[in-house]
Amino acid sequence: MAGDANVLLGFDFGTKRIGVAVGNAITGNAQALTTLHHSNAGGGPDWQGLTRIVAEWRPGGLVVGLPLANDGSSQPMTENAQEFMRQLGEHFDIPVHAMDERFSTIEAMERLRTARASGSRGKRLAKGDSDSMAAQVILEGWLANGGPS
Repeated sequence: MAGDANVLLGFDFGTKRIGVAVGNAITGNAQALTTLHHSNAGGGPDWQGLTRIVAEWRPGGLVVGLPLANDGSSQPMTENAQEFMRQLGEHFDIPVHAMDERFSTIEAMERLRTARASGSRGKRLAKGDSDSMAAQVILEGWLANGGPS
């Protein structure tokens, strides 16, 4: 079943958690969805959770934040994220794109602080709130840049 080309899922890949966001290419908007924890068996991604989200949203593309060093060079996490991208492509047969995620966590934390200060978000943050918000920031950046070049 083909996905909706205008619906995209964004991911903030980490060694313990993966933040997930959904976005729309027409509106350019994205929203944080959830954070998945790596499975205990083998420490790999929660493929059951990922499959459930992909089936629910039926995206036409997946966007993964690529963790680069401040100077734009690769770092140890870059290879892990690239492997996750490869696995996503194999599991779902959906185009997978990389988006420079430098400073996305900082932006996510600032957004969460602002939301808490305004009262639109509770004072306590759950583990993973910053991951899903970072996925939103990554996806919004990708959408703002017009998608793949």
